[in-house]
Amino acid sequence: MSKQFVAVLMGSDSDLPVMQTCLDTLKTLGIDYEVKITSAHRTPDRTHAYVKDAEQRGCKIFIAAAGLAAHLAGTVAGLTTKPVIGIPMDAGPLQGMDALLSTVQMPGGIPVACVAIGKAGAKNAAYLAAQMLSIADENVAQALADDRAKNAKAIAEKDAAIQSKV
Repeated sequence: MSKQFVAVLMGSDSDLPVMQTCLDTLKTLGIDYEVKITSAHRTPDRTHAYVKDAEQRGCKIFIAAAGLAAHLAGTVAGLTTKPVIGIPMDAGPLQGMDALLSTVQMPGGIPVACVAIGKAGAKNAAYLAAQMLSIADENVAQALADDRAKNAKAIAEKDAAIQSKV
């Protein structure tokens, strides 16, 4: 088996601008990933084949982003026993509420972890995947700890700057 990675699936290429946050975060944390545009509805055979192939090549976690009916994460979860993180995209007339419900309403025994709608969810999916990987990977655990410390320092510096002005 090759090196571990996270598979990031999107239902459409129009999801990429939002999902770039996820990819950037994975990269910052030193986590290898693959990106695939595949649809639970429009390309089901391609989705099934990719999930099985990725799993055999070392995929540890699947992140699936989709809007509207948002069945991609559920489809992936039905094909693997690896963790699946669903990101509801903020698209359509309901601005992601339909995607949120489609992502979280999974039958017992086929779990999908669901994060926030849209860009915040994309970022948190990467962090959640990193936290899962950090259980068995000290390098990822250290990257997460360093990232948290950097974020805390940035907040403290902003607060200090504001306090000096008031």
